[in-house]
Amino acid sequence: MRLSLRRFPLKTRMVLILGLIALLQTGALGLFALHYLTTSLEEEIGERALHVAKTIASIPQVIDAVTERDISRLQPLSLTLAERTEARFVVIGDRDGLRLAHPVAKRLGRSMAEDDDDELTPTLAYGLAQVTRAEGSLGLSMRARAPIYDNSGEQIVGLVSVGYLLDRVDTYISRYRLTMTLVILAALAFSILTAVWFAGHFKKAIFGLEPEEIGRLFQERNATLQSIREGIIAINTRGEITTLNEAARSILELPSDADLLGQPVTEVLPDSRMPEVLSSDQPQFDQEVRLGEQALIVNRVPLHHSGQVVGVVSSFRRKDELHQLGQKLSRIQQYADSLRSQAHEYSNKLHTIAGLIQIGANDEALALIGQETRDHQALIHLLVEAVPDPVLAGCLLGKYNRARELGLVLEIDPDSQMSDLPEWIPREQLVSILGNLLDNAFEATLNQGGHGKAVRMSMTDLGDDLIFEIEDRGPGIPDDQHQLIFNKGVTSKQAEGHGLGLHLVHSLLQQLNGTITIEPGTPDGSRFTVYIPKQPHSTNLHGAADE
Repeated sequence: MRLSLRRFPLKTRMVLILGLIALLQTGALGLFALHYLTTSLEEEIGERALHVAKTIASIPQVIDAVTERDISRLQPLSLTLAERTEARFVVIGDRDGLRLAHPVAKRLGRSMAEDDDDELTPTLAYGLAQVTRAEGSLGLSMRARAPIYDNSGEQIVGLVSVGYLLDRVDTYISRYRLTMTLVILAALAFSILTAVWFAGHFKKAIFGLEPEEIGRLFQERNATLQSIREGIIAINTRGEITTLNEAARSILELPSDADLLGQPVTEVLPDSRMPEVLSSDQPQFDQEVRLGEQALIVNRVPLHHSGQVVGVVSSFRRKDELHQLGQKLSRIQQYADSLRSQAHEYSNKLHTIAGLIQIGANDEALALIGQETRDHQALIHLLVEAVPDPVLAGCLLGKYNRARELGLVLEIDPDSQMSDLPEWIPREQLVSILGNLLDNAFEATLNQGGHGKAVRMSMTDLGDDLIFEIEDRGPGIPDDQHQLIFNKGVTSKQAEGHGLGLHLVHSLLQQLNGTITIEPGTPDGSRFTVYIPKQPHSTNLHGAADE
């Protein structure tokens, strides 16, 4: 049945099921009512028969006639009594159970046991009045028997049997059966109409989807929630958690085996601001919160249904993951700039060499080629010897070419050494720090009209710190600006999009427990010195804090 019903749409299934249930219910109630009515009618008729039998047994004429066994008096009297009481029959018997009065005259004098077998004994022997349902000589009837006592009331001299045929009961039942059938059909029709209305309303509430589609969407929803890396929590209007994915458990360090659905969010996360969004109906985007040793970026959005707030959904992610993503993009941008610089630089050199060859200046062309080769070979030799790490070496080589493209010179101190670079320091963070400082030095030097000037850099891994020095030929930085320039958005440039590089440098150094100082350059400009400890510190930027 279940398999066959799946072939039908939900609306048809609901109509069939509700209609069948209504039919079974009304049918069962109808059968019960008919049975109860039949039983009640038969009991009522039996009580009436018993009352009539006892009344006839107490009539003095009947007592005298039975005592004298006077059939001629009892026969017409029984017929009269049956007519007056509307009984089907009144049968009177003597002490031995022989008929003294009977509606059929030819049965007179014969034993009443033909109809009642040994059921006469309780009445004749013990004086018990009884009501029975039996098939007698006159048909199926409800009959009552009562003993007849003599005038002294001590000795049983006979019995009276009064019966009412049950054909009238069948007539009553047939009449009620028709009524019950009409009621059942009316209830079935009403149930079907109600089922049609309810099914339509239900389908509208579930957006016209079938149960199988809802089940599939529910599975897809759960799979989607569990597959994304962002933590997701949803609450209802009572502030109870209705959705919690595995990423949320991991980020919030909640027990993986605890059933938190249905729990108040304020008990699971006491400092959560989701109830605030629930009451204010105002979304919150890109909120930075602290949870223990973690920094999170949180979004909270209210859910609406029919214009009412029905819940809140919160999504969140570790801030360091976003930083890592930004740093990777920055690193890719730096590689792209390096390649572009190299391509542009070599294109210019090749054009110059080609021009010299065309005008016959072969010696000058060879000298230019030699000079280019010596410069790059010297830089590559220095990087190979002093900077074994390929990521850092590649960054410096790219910045060298970038400086030449801008008309500057990046001078790296030949005594530099950076071979003891700890594994725990993320290379993308180190590259981002040096890359932003060098780009800032290039811009400062160019803004000062420093075409052809050199930006100097030195580095050393001696001692407990990694030390990097970058000196530009810019206008310098006033003493009162040394701390302000690391704030987000602070810049001396008019164009938009600046004021982020030094802020990022400062943030990354905080994560590495490093420091940066600013000093006047020689003879002008500024010198930035970066100190990064080789040993990781026990705490970092993500110190313990409340959410």
